[in-house]
Amino acid sequence: MPGVWDLRAKLYDVCEASSIRRGFAKEALFREMKGRVLFVAIGTGVDIPHFPPGQEIVAVDISKEMLRRAEARRANYAGNLQLVEADATSFRFPDAWFDTIATSCTYCSVPDPIHALKELFRVLRPGGRLLMFEHVRSRNPILGLTLDLMTLWTRRAGTEMNRDTVGNILKAGFEITRIDSVYLDIILAIRGRKPWSGISQTENQHG
Repeated sequence: MPGVWDLRAKLYDVCEASSIRRGFAKEALFREMKGRVLFVAIGTGVDIPHFPPGQEIVAVDISKEMLRRAEARRANYAGNLQLVEADATSFRFPDAWFDTIATSCTYCSVPDPIHALKELFRVLRPGGRLLMFEHVRSRNPILGLTLDLMTLWTRRAGTEMNRDTVGNILKAGFEITRIDSVYLDIILAIRGRKPWSGISQTENQHG
């Protein structure tokens, strides 16, 4: 899988350049990153300009080439930003190490997403924030079917367009506190947290 993303690094900036995927909704979501932050799948660093200044952030990616291309943007960040090669399904970070975890269009591509989300749950402290900007399968029958058909092709390049990421977040043990629609019900800004009790419940779906 790292080899696939090394190849995709050449086109990553073009694919992520739309105003929807790089606009104000994402900036507003990432503004809530506080404390010790983990950013999963930094890619070429196109999201770094959306990061609030002065934070302590560890940004991981499975691809060496993505991280190489992200270096110039990392150098321009006004805070402490480390780039680390890591697999999102198996981190070396200690339990409850981070105060905030953020993602951007990541869990359409991670193999075994529930397992990977449980790994996020492990490294996030109780009460810690989960901030996810993700595209998911539409609940609209026609749009949902369209995404199913698209996935027949896109999964060959490592991306599945029809995942139930909201359901997977809950299965991993998180609480969801708010969901905002960025584009229809396909691109969502999802806010959640790791419950203090370790028991997940959904407090508010669409805010």
